[in-house]
Amino acid sequence: MIAFVTGGTGFVGSHLVESLIASPDYTEVRCLVRSSEKWLTGLDFTPIKSDLFDLQEIGKALDGVDIVFHNAAILRAPSKKEFTQANVDATENLIRIAQKKGVNNFVILSSLAGVGPSSGTPVTEKTRMRPVSMYGESKKEMEAIIHKIAGNNDSIKIIRPPAVYGPRESDIYTFFKTFASGICPIVGDGNHPTLSMVYVKDLVDGIILSSQKTDAGIHTYFIGGEQDEYSWNQIRKITSIVMNKKAIPIRIKPEWVKKIAAVIEGGASLIGKYPVVNKEKANEMVEEWVCSSQKAKKELGYNPQVTIQEGISRTIRWYKKHNWL
Repeated sequence: MIAFVTGGTGFVGSHLVESLIASPDYTEVRCLVRSSEKWLTGLDFTPIKSDLFDLQEIGKALDGVDIVFHNAAILRAPSKKEFTQANVDATENLIRIAQKKGVNNFVILSSLAGVGPSSGTPVTEKTRMRPVSMYGESKKEMEAIIHKIAGNNDSIKIIRPPAVYGPRESDIYTFFKTFASGICPIVGDGNHPTLSMVYVKDLVDGIILSSQKTDAGIHTYFIGGEQDEYSWNQIRKITSIVMNKKAIPIRIKPEWVKKIAAVIEGGASLIGKYPVVNKEKANEMVEEWVCSSQKAKKELGYNPQVTIQEGISRTIRWYKKHNWL
């Protein structure tokens, strides 16, 4: 088979590309590359130097393709317009071009953020979508577009991961970097709010399992970790053991999170950068984010293997090896 991958130079995408290249099921892996090959440098793949708005080049790249893995997205932006263009319009472009080329097998990454907070009960695929950020809204709109334009013969798998961590991840990394400096900021009391997390290798396994489901229709799955729910106190204790270091826990009241984020965002704007911690992200940080992976386990045979202890250990070892910590 021939696979076409968007977002392959990114965190999750690069791990996916490595797995596809290693799989005997794929004779060629084509990856959309806008500029730098980054984590894909040296791997056996076919680079497609283009972007999702170059319709002619994307059309050529999809010739002979059997399956599309669409991972490309932006996670941070100062305006809804930017999110819509990158996460909604680009997805529609890709699907429509692929349909014209006769491709009908798709795996598309969405997000738990598109559904919204769990508020005491793990969300499922049947939960009404109520996002609390512009990023989440763009993922909700993306899913709506998919349902609107899906063809009768299309098999489209929508994957909604929660927070993803592992080697090469650069957002949750901020937590580990701050911890290494001796400080551990925690929203709430450390036990609440809770969250779901998935180690990147488990997520990739779930993505590949979903690609093997080829019956027509739109199939949506949450792909979480080996537990549905983790607390920041739990993450802090494991991190302390792995790093062999203690950090002072700084518990931040939820009502202060948005104020702090506004200050950080304002300061970053002076140097022309949009920070990891921003007002939009603050809307998510104060909420509980827990999802259930039961549907994926039942229908796909998904079986996450990496415990939170092992996942954090692998991640921190990688950060240290590559001088991130």
